[in-house]
Amino acid sequence: MTKHRIYSVSVASVYSHYVAKAEKKGRTKAEVDEITRWLTGYSQEMLEDQLAKNASFETFFVQAPRMNPSRSLITGVICGIRVEDIQEPLMQEIRFLDKLIDELAKGRTMEKILRN
Repeated sequence: MTKHRIYSVSVASVYSHYVAKAEKKGRTKAEVDEITRWLTGYSQEMLEDQLAKNASFETFFVQAPRMNPSRSLITGVICGIRVEDIQEPLMQEIRFLDKLIDELAKGRTMEKILRN
């Protein structure tokens, strides 16, 4: 899948995989939601609305109320690429979310995931 095609993928279609990945490792949907809200500034109601509307990744991030400034502290490798080195802003936002969900599944504490 090209990077531009991933932008049109609905967040809801990937979200279910995020939740499954977390739950498989003993984490919860509530934690996935908390991470997503922390990153984007969506309220729970707004997040659920975006998922119900099958918003694309592009729409989801463009309409995000307030991207968390602490997301610049997210570092590491996801899909073989260092997230802090990704040049394309939208792709970096997508990979930041992927990285946070990966950290959740690996058992990292919420305090560390949310860069507190």
